[in-house]
Amino acid sequence: MTDDAFADLDAYVRLPRLSGLVLSPDGRRLVVGVATPDLKKNRYTTALWEVDPAGERPARRLTRSAEGESGAAFTPGGDLLFVSARPDSAADGEDAPKSALWLQPAGGGDARVVAAPAGGIGGVLVAAEAGTVLAGAPAMPSATSLDHDAEVRKARRDAGVSAILHESYPIRFWDHDLGPDRTRLVVADGVPAGEDRLDLRDLTGHVGGALDDEASWDVAPDGRTVVTTWVVPEEGGSRRTTVVAIDVATGERRVLADDAGHEYESPRISPDGTRVAIAVYRRSTPHDPGDYWMSVVPLAGGEPVPLTRDWDRWPHAARWLPDGSAFVVAADDQGRSPLWRVDATTGEVTRLTPDDGAYTDPRVSPDGQWVYALRSAVDHPPAPVRVALDGSGVHPLPGPAEALGLDAEIPGRLEEVTATAEDGTPLRAWLALPRDAGPQSPAPLLLWIHGGPLGSWNAWQWRWNPWLAVAQGYAVVLPDPGISTGYGRDFIARGWGAWGAEPFTDLMAITDAAERHPGVDETRTAAMGGSFGGYMANWVAGHTDRFKAIVTHASLWALDQFGPTTDASYYWRRELTPEMAEANSPHRFADRVTSPMLVIHGDKDYRVPIGEGLRLWWDLVSRSAAEDGSTPHKFLYFPDENHWILTPHHVKVWYSTVFAFLAHHVLGKDWERPGLLG
Repeated sequence: MTDDAFADLDAYVRLPRLSGLVLSPDGRRLVVGVATPDLKKNRYTTALWEVDPAGERPARRLTRSAEGESGAAFTPGGDLLFVSARPDSAADGEDAPKSALWLQPAGGGDARVVAAPAGGIGGVLVAAEAGTVLAGAPAMPSATSLDHDAEVRKARRDAGVSAILHESYPIRFWDHDLGPDRTRLVVADGVPAGEDRLDLRDLTGHVGGALDDEASWDVAPDGRTVVTTWVVPEEGGSRRTTVVAIDVATGERRVLADDAGHEYESPRISPDGTRVAIAVYRRSTPHDPGDYWMSVVPLAGGEPVPLTRDWDRWPHAARWLPDGSAFVVAADDQGRSPLWRVDATTGEVTRLTPDDGAYTDPRVSPDGQWVYALRSAVDHPPAPVRVALDGSGVHPLPGPAEALGLDAEIPGRLEEVTATAEDGTPLRAWLALPRDAGPQSPAPLLLWIHGGPLGSWNAWQWRWNPWLAVAQGYAVVLPDPGISTGYGRDFIARGWGAWGAEPFTDLMAITDAAERHPGVDETRTAAMGGSFGGYMANWVAGHTDRFKAIVTHASLWALDQFGPTTDASYYWRRELTPEMAEANSPHRFADRVTSPMLVIHGDKDYRVPIGEGLRLWWDLVSRSAAEDGSTPHKFLYFPDENHWILTPHHVKVWYSTVFAFLAHHVLGKDWERPGLLG
């Protein structure tokens, strides 16, 4: 495929989207999830594909169903487990299919259901040696067993009850309500032969919100111990995340890491089953952004030993080497997200990937020679690679995109732009340009602000893809202003609690630098952003008239309203004092907005609730002075989307509306209503 994939939105939404890389215990099979639109293009469904770890054979598709498959895991014998809501997934007595656990034999043959709890199943892991199966299964609070849970659900369903009684905070997360069921951990001793199903046992019972939607767990190679994050409630509606170890035989639980000033994430047990690598977050305050580092704690108990506390980067996604001498992590760095090797004794950090890539889903080969991962970059979608652990190179593997003939070529070129902040801090950004952009053909400029605020433009983006704008003839600048990750803790602290200060002035400095590029037309500029980037777009609108149009998606507008209504109010109360929220709230500057604004919001957005978009829209239109009641502003509303616009047809609506709005105000074209909007 050529760069037509970015000029044609139908072709763009067909591009395969990879996630969830898994390696078999013998290192001979690599499986990845590949999402593509269903036949009606109303949603994306994921199929499992096999990639050759040696890079010799083309990728091949393993699963195929209308409902899709995900959550792959291998047994010690090489059987492939996966989660799917295929029709056969329905638990006994259920009218509609739930997510069930399926097994595809190592030697080939049809997949079969091996577990179908009434509430579904997910987060499946298998003990590398013992074959113990660990998973999460939602169950109703009163259920005394998984069988009883099915009875409770049936009674509720037959009575037509949808109400949820909450007894703790929070009550929703990102795009869905929490409850009435809650996650429990379930285990089985192994996968039975023949047609028998797993004998799942409830390991934790009802523990409320302790196992939340972001819970992460692991199982020891011998299958005797499970470690998991465990949420502890605090006063004032707050909570913190700890790590506990659970004895698989008895269900006895003991604390491995807990401190009121810290959060603990992503526990990973060492190959010899004696240690646990844990990501530690020193909790933020309104005057301190906190800090991240890796620690190791004995599985038998003891104090966590910090390894990377002096490293000025924030690591995540730890994976142990087979001999336990080190583990591999990813960490943002200067607009990239390389893989790094961390010595498990000294904490010494060695960079493994020298390129511009961003690496996710690392998996270490059993011989300790390779790390398999998904590599993306601002100018390349995720694709499977293998990385030499001796630092000798990164090797692409034949992936599903090549097998499908959908390996798209970007429609332009990528450069870097540098600037200096008002306080002298070095700044940088990516600049995506049309191929022919130059002094004779300068392109209009689009400032695209990332979300977070803790984040960086360092990876491929399906939701906020700059190359679609480049295909429309725009140059797109992707800046990392203050609060961005990958530049050290002091860089984050520059804008902490003062979002309208350094983050804003940094954005203007980088925009100034981009406008000096010979391929940019500084007389035709626009700005846009989503989430925190939408907040910054709103702040920009009230503090400068330099942009001919501004697009703001899922954006924070009135911080006095946002703080108490978002899905995690306790976090924002730790980050901004009431005085900080007032000083940095964009709604205070509504009278200064002169640029036409396109407001976009989804009704199911619980992170930035719809009230932000509604209040912003009213503040804009109520200030429109035209006698006929017209306004230059527009509001694109999605009743059934959330913080992200996910369905293929709505993706097309989103981009076509944005580009029509920009074409009207930046390029001077007549307004054309996108066809799918009637």
